[in-house]
Amino acid sequence: MKKSFFISTAIDYPTEQGHLGHALEKVQADVIARYKRLQGIDVHFSAGTDEHGLKIQRRAQKADKKPQEFVDEMSKYFKNLWKILNISNNDFIRTTEKRHIKVVQEIIKKIYKKGDIYKGKYKGLYCVDCESYYLPKDLENGKCPIHKKPVELIEEETYFFRMSKYQKQLQDYIKKNKNFIIPVGKRNEILNRLKEPLQDLSISRKTVLWGIPLPFDKKLSLFVWVDALCNYLTTIGYPNNKSKKFWPADVHIIGKDIVWHHTVIWSSLLSSLKLPLPKTIFVHGFITSGGQKMSKSLGNVVDPFVLVEKYGTDAVRYFLLREIPPTEDGDFTYQKFEQRYNSDLAAGIGNLVARVITLAKNSKFQIPNSKQIPNSKFQTAVNKTWGNYEKALDNFKFNEALREIWKLISFCDRYIEKERPWEKSKHQEQTIKNLLFALRNIAEMLEPFLPETSENILKQIKTKKSKPLFPRI
Repeated sequence: MKKSFFISTAIDYPTEQGHLGHALEKVQADVIARYKRLQGIDVHFSAGTDEHGLKIQRRAQKADKKPQEFVDEMSKYFKNLWKILNISNNDFIRTTEKRHIKVVQEIIKKIYKKGDIYKGKYKGLYCVDCESYYLPKDLENGKCPIHKKPVELIEEETYFFRMSKYQKQLQDYIKKNKNFIIPVGKRNEILNRLKEPLQDLSISRKTVLWGIPLPFDKKLSLFVWVDALCNYLTTIGYPNNKSKKFWPADVHIIGKDIVWHHTVIWSSLLSSLKLPLPKTIFVHGFITSGGQKMSKSLGNVVDPFVLVEKYGTDAVRYFLLREIPPTEDGDFTYQKFEQRYNSDLAAGIGNLVARVITLAKNSKFQIPNSKQIPNSKFQTAVNKTWGNYEKALDNFKFNEALREIWKLISFCDRYIEKERPWEKSKHQEQTIKNLLFALRNIAEMLEPFLPETSENILKQIKTKKSKPLFPRI
């Protein structure tokens, strides 16, 4: 088994504060990172902020701040957000850091030296919010398909990256590697787009002052997307030995609006550098609010800070992982949230832990660890749960892994009703041992998902002191 594992999330563009959609991606990645660490694997897990570009330049101006001052404040916000969500990232990479600028310039020099960058003129339709050019056929009523805003016609002298050179190589790679793009719908989408000739990529900007200067033409700044994508190499210390240990990335977790950038632009740049491509690009959906896309103008943005303050970190993590399908859009309402909280957390795991610890508190026997076999029926149920749980997590099916744990919780509830361990009998001690055995396994399975809850359950098993995990709303 590979002893190292590199998982990354997209670096957030900090023009405004994050919402629940940003939180989903980080929580999904955190589950995988924690799961791999439990297997004894050395994990590098990166998050960060993408701090250059015209949109930042304009937003800072509007806020009457210098761009650096503006991004310093915003990156602090995102760092704090991941902290309150208990995200276990090893690195928080900022694209304005010296280490990143140095790596990016080295990468661009290598590609330039190879002859994969040339000078030309570009005229195109540009979306400032995407920091990307669009072809007329890709627009919706003349507007950006993502941000629904008018695009700007920009014409300038530019440097191009020979992306077209890597089209065939990329098509072959995607066809050969079934897990390169997950889910299959996104894989097919990219393959369909690659049936048309791939355009070379304009990688320099004349009008964007807030960016990394091109090493071979300091009057121009580097296209912000090329700058941003290189963060995955910066965070593992490219080109030193650490980067050799962690590259290729095992998983890039990203949103569905940036699939092209990660699968085509990033893969072409890596091919030019003669570096292997990431093993998997896992694409999650968006979170809607009451059936509509979250937006400030609609006033339906859900603030993760507010949610955590009201319900607790693990409750927010649970909702995101259980209610939102891993690769599709999912909807948030306070009603749905409280329903999940009361049924699954308060009446589910919370109630089971309270019952078992209450039954065990006067017992004198030694509590079995999760590897002991107290009862074959219980062992079979626990083993089956572990098998299904691992299979689900290996395939990024977070909701299915949780469903398996909750099946085991229901199994324990039924066992309590059948065996009535509060009544004295010759089986009473064994019944309580079986339940503690199951509870310890449940706590271990919950660790990647609900780390605080997992710790609390193990503590209660040890001390035999019960404390409500999720007080009913």
